[in-house]
Amino acid sequence: MPKDEVSVNASLLMRAGFVDKLFAGVYTLLPLGLRVMTKIENIVRAQMNAALGQEVLMPALHPRDNWDATARWDAMDVLFKLKDSADKEYALGATHEEIITPLAQKFLISYQDLPRSIYQIQTKFRNEPRAKSGLLRGREFRMKDLYSFHADEADLDQYYETMKGVYFQVFKQVGLGGITHITFASGGAFSKYSHEFQTITSAGEDTIYVCAACQVAVNREIISELKSVCPECGGTELLEHRAIEVGNIFKLGTRFSGAFDFRYTDERGALRPVVMGCYGIGITRLLGAIVEVHHDGRGIVWPAAVAPMSVHLVSLAREAADVRQADEIYGALARAGIEVLYDDRQAVRAGEKFADSDLFGLPLRVVVSAKTLESQSVELKRRGREEAILAPIGNLLTAVTQELAG
Repeated sequence: MPKDEVSVNASLLMRAGFVDKLFAGVYTLLPLGLRVMTKIENIVRAQMNAALGQEVLMPALHPRDNWDATARWDAMDVLFKLKDSADKEYALGATHEEIITPLAQKFLISYQDLPRSIYQIQTKFRNEPRAKSGLLRGREFRMKDLYSFHADEADLDQYYETMKGVYFQVFKQVGLGGITHITFASGGAFSKYSHEFQTITSAGEDTIYVCAACQVAVNREIISELKSVCPECGGTELLEHRAIEVGNIFKLGTRFSGAFDFRYTDERGALRPVVMGCYGIGITRLLGAIVEVHHDGRGIVWPAAVAPMSVHLVSLAREAADVRQADEIYGALARAGIEVLYDDRQAVRAGEKFADSDLFGLPLRVVVSAKTLESQSVELKRRGREEAILAPIGNLLTAVTQELAG
C-alpha cells in the first residue's frame, strides 16, 4: 500500500483489494470495488429514472469552442487541457453544461418539449491541487450529473424541490440516511444560494452548521453572511460538524442557455430563454464516504444495498468429504440467487480468513468447518455483531435469508 495514503477510505479499500492506487487522485477499481460502484450507480440510476430523467452518455473530450462560449475556458482552473496533432485545443470534461446545453438545443424547440430532464453517469477529470483524501477528492472520478430544462422559473422551482426528495432517497438507500443534511451554500455565478448534501463524518473537508430545530445546515462559507441564523426556519442553535459533500443542486437559470442562445417557442409563438437546473452526485466520492462512515477497527462494514456480495462463505474444511460439502453449500447459495464470495483457500489459517472477512465487510459470514459439519450445521455471523449462531444445513437458505433481512 502506498505510504502517502492517509485517508481511511482508500487505506481500507486498498488493503481489502477493492481498489489500487495509480497515483494521487487516480485509482483502479478492482473486481470487488467495481461491484460496489455498480450497485451505487444502479441505485442512483433508478432514482433518476423515477424522476423522469432520460439517460445519455456524453463525450469526455470537449472542444475549446464550447468552453469559450460560456467564458469558462480560462475561468475554470481545474480543467485538464490538451491539443491534437492539428494544434486544436480540447478539455477533458470536468462538468458538462457546455456539452448538454447545445445538445438539448437541437431537440427542445417548443414549449411542448418542456420540461425535460437528461442525465448521465460519466467519468470526470479535474486537476485537483489537493488530491489527498483518497476517493473523496480525485482527479479522475465517476459522477452522475442531471440537467433539467424548463419553460420558466416556477417550473424549475417545482422540479428542484422534487429533486431534494429524490436525493434524500439515494443517500438513505446507500446507508447515509439520517447523517446527510441539505446544506445552504454559495450559488456562485448562478444564483444567490445553491444546495449541497453533506454527510457528517470526522473525515470531512467541509464545516457545516446544522440547525437543531429543522436539521437543515449552512456551509461555513456563508455562515457569517446569514448572521448565524438558519435560512430555512430562523433557528439560532446551529451545531458545528465536519462533513463530506456527496451531492449538490443548482438553479442555473439562463446562465448557459443564454450563452448558446438556447430558446424555445411558447404557446403564442414567441421565443423565450430556456431555464435550467443541474444536479450532481459524486459516485466515486460517495463510495469513499460510505467507507468513512461504515467501518470499525477490523475493516469495512458495508450497508447491505451496496455490499459487493451478501455472503462471505468461509470454508475451514480439510478432509475431502468436508470440502465437497462446503462446495455443495456454495452451489446451493449461488443457485438461490444469493451473491457469495467463497473463501476456499487451503493454505490459509482460520484466523487469517476471519480477519480478511472482517476487512472485506460483507453483511453475513457463513463458516463451514469439520466441527459444524459434525452437527450438520454452519455458523452464521453478521458483520458488526459479536455473537454467532448455528443453522442446520437443511434450513440454510431460510436462515441466511432471515439474517440478511434482519
